[in-house]
Amino acid sequence: MNAFTLLPFIVLIAAMFLMTRSAKKKQQQAATMRNEMQPGSGVRTIGGMYATVKEVNEDTVLLDAGPGVELLFAKNAIGAVLTDDEYNRIVHGIEHDLKSDADIVPDDASSLTETDESDSPAAAASDDKAVDLGKKDADEDGTDPAVAAEAKAEDEPKKTDGDTDAK
Repeated sequence: MNAFTLLPFIVLIAAMFLMTRSAKKKQQQAATMRNEMQPGSGVRTIGGMYATVKEVNEDTVLLDAGPGVELLFAKNAIGAVLTDDEYNRIVHGIEHDLKSDADIVPDDASSLTETDESDSPAAAASDDKAVDLGKKDADEDGTDPAVAAEAKAEDEPKKTDGDTDAK
């Protein structure tokens, strides 16, 4: 046997070694995370349930999933221990923002159009009359009656051969 025949086997063994090494490292990190769990921590189970740790035993964890709901899980069933901010954001919808209030984007556009000078003529004119967004008749609109009749004719369904107005 020459060296070129052994090369694929050596590469295969090295790849298997690297894969098992990274898997062991992930298992150790998960075990460390589970061992550092304390009562009051927010967790996500491997099934996707969010709860708060109430009690930690050697192989089990007692979780508080809501008012009056306590569940006993194996430690291995804990998928992630969450930070307080992350748990509150996911479960309660509470955003903890470390930035100042000035950086918050408003929910509506009203704050973008408001001005500090409400005495300006533009602000006074905009408050005087309401804007009607409904359709208007041709007479009120001030358009040419011929154009209005043409538009009305286009809206009516077209007659085909054989259609008559006779009853």
